[in-house]
Amino acid sequence: QLQLVESGGGLVQPGGSLRLSCATSRFTLKYYSIGWFRQAPGKEREGVSCISISGGSTNYADSVKGRFTISRDSAKDTVYLLMNNLKPEDTAVYYCAAQDRVPLSLHYVEYHYWGQGTQVTVSS
Repeated sequence: QLQLVESGGGLVQPGGSLRLSCATSRFTLKYYSIGWFRQAPGKEREGVSCISISGGSTNYADSVKGRFTISRDSAKDTVYLLMNNLKPEDTAVYYCAAQDRVPLSLHYVEYHYWGQGTQVTVSS
């Protein structure tokens, strides 16, 4: 079973940047479309961004367009989420997830493999 591991979270001031990484401790990501999701306390899980298997197609939630960039490095078998100009409302636990059902999706129900999450806190 695919096992995903997120890293790169932390505490950052508003306007700052973080880069999250999603890797696997077992098998490979190369057959899967990868999505990043986040969940803040008391809120539903939200799709943030996703990338196709080839890396040629991406999608973003309106709330992060122009600030976040998703990419994948096939040599390192890792997917990244670069987050710039962070805002307090970006504070959440961020999860990466994998699926091979559809080319791209920001809907969490499409995903069948999930990481444990990494905390991102944006605060001064």
